[in-house]
Amino acid sequence: MEPIVGIDLGTTNSEIAFIIDEHPEVITDNDDGIFPSCVGIGNDGKIIVGKEAKNQAIVAPDRTVLSIKRLMGTNQQITMANKNYTPQEISAIILKALKERAEKKLGKPIRKAVITVPAYFTDAQRKATREAGEIAGLNVVRIINEPTAAALAYEGLHKETQKILIYDLGGGTFDVSIVKIEDGVVEVLSSTGDNHLGGDDFDQKILDRLITYIEGELGVTVRDNPYVISRLRRTSEEAKKLLSSAPFATLEEDHIGKKKGKDVHLSYEMSRIDFENLIEDELSRTMESVTKALNDASLLPSAIDKIILVGGSTRIPKISEMLKEKIGQLPHSEIDPDLCVAIGASIQAGREMGVHTSSVLIDITPYTFGTSAIGEVNGVPVLDMFVSLINRNTKLPAKKSEVFATIFDNQKMTEVTVFQGENPHAYDNILIGKYQFDLTKAPAGSKIIIDFELDVNGILKVLAIEKHTGRRIQATIENAFSNEGAEFIDDARKRINGLWQSSFEEDEIDDASDDEVDGAGIENELPKDISELIQRAESMMDSVSPEDKDEIVNLIEDIVDAVNAGNMDEAKQHKQKLEDLLFYIE
Repeated sequence: MEPIVGIDLGTTNSEIAFIIDEHPEVITDNDDGIFPSCVGIGNDGKIIVGKEAKNQAIVAPDRTVLSIKRLMGTNQQITMANKNYTPQEISAIILKALKERAEKKLGKPIRKAVITVPAYFTDAQRKATREAGEIAGLNVVRIINEPTAAALAYEGLHKETQKILIYDLGGGTFDVSIVKIEDGVVEVLSSTGDNHLGGDDFDQKILDRLITYIEGELGVTVRDNPYVISRLRRTSEEAKKLLSSAPFATLEEDHIGKKKGKDVHLSYEMSRIDFENLIEDELSRTMESVTKALNDASLLPSAIDKIILVGGSTRIPKISEMLKEKIGQLPHSEIDPDLCVAIGASIQAGREMGVHTSSVLIDITPYTFGTSAIGEVNGVPVLDMFVSLINRNTKLPAKKSEVFATIFDNQKMTEVTVFQGENPHAYDNILIGKYQFDLTKAPAGSKIIIDFELDVNGILKVLAIEKHTGRRIQATIENAFSNEGAEFIDDARKRINGLWQSSFEEDEIDDASDDEVDGAGIENELPKDISELIQRAESMMDSVSPEDKDEIVNLIEDIVDAVNAGNMDEAKQHKQKLEDLLFYIE
């Protein structure tokens, strides 16, 4: 039986899981299974992924990419070590690393996967996720929503009939879904959310507060220094995590700048109340989504049997308090919020493999899909009335057809625009694509049938039929974000495979590195002895105390700054301090 893995491709962290001995298991090479969704180019020009890349981000933000999930479905190019990459390519590197992790564990090649996405991901974002999988060498057999995956993981532990509210707040996205579990059927009743709301926004709030304090109270300008901002961002993230379990957090960073020739250091105390006040607006928005999900499911809060939290950001205590106030009960915590999505994805992957499972998945679309036409909105004639074909919260797969008519005699062509959203004005929704149809000669009022089909992966297909001839009209997409085609996939796969081989296949390193990583490095090339020392220090960061880790980071930063400033004597002094520290730690 060919293995199919389940993958949670997250903004901050990603995981991969598989059904082993009929039980879902997160595949890991460390204690917690967490794999940071970070990609970078090391000092030696080789690709690095996961924790090593996250550690590097502190001292080389120009060679490291974080939170790529927020850019999926866009045409934005990401620069890493002076080379441009698409969001799909960066995500493919993460998927490729997870794929290899599973192959080592299972001892066989992995070619198929179920990948999860936020329930509120758009059609373009879902297509981009599928493309990332294909670039990584994976056949994405199914895409399922993250809250749905969490429900599958929960259903495996509880067979009784229940209505569950799943509150999913990760690093970059937010979803809330209401799911009904009955007789082994997992049915999503409603889903809503925000694709740009998550832990990254909370980190940014703390970072903004620190920048204001440093520049206002300490008198040092830092906002234009990417290295200092990278360090402060890491400190902000750590403070957010600490404030989930402690009432106060002290944010400290040494050597953030100079004032009148003297080094300036940061020491700033933040209380949990201060943090909660900073993110009050964002948390209130999530509660508005909870209300919307309840209304869409036609349920009162009292009808909810349990609340399940998904995503690391849900560890913020204020969230549980707000949910208790709104729903009347505290969330359950028997499933790890960081791992439950991957576990659910592996359960669905098991079903795709034919492994026996009692659950049946019925998912929905969180968006309305439709087109534009001449009509009326609120009694006013408009040219862009939104005509919905597949409504929000429709069960998947779904198919719907609608009839439209030509305006002129012998009309040569018509343009059908495809949107997703809820606004009555079509162009206030998200434009998915424009389709130009060439018509045969016919009188005005001739019928054109537009057919929308939304599959279980949430990916839309559009077909048009000229009724009086029965001819299927061929469409060409003029403006769709993430519909790159086979040529793009092939080119991207070759590019990423070449970069991967030059970094990880030792017998090809010498031949491939010159071609694949030209231009990698920081502002000034680090001497070989310093570069090797920094790599050695970075490799130890996960195994040292927080105090030693901070000192390592500060010394690396001092070395890099000194080299970039051309002050090699100072760089050697900091290098000696780092060598002494590593000797002491070892």
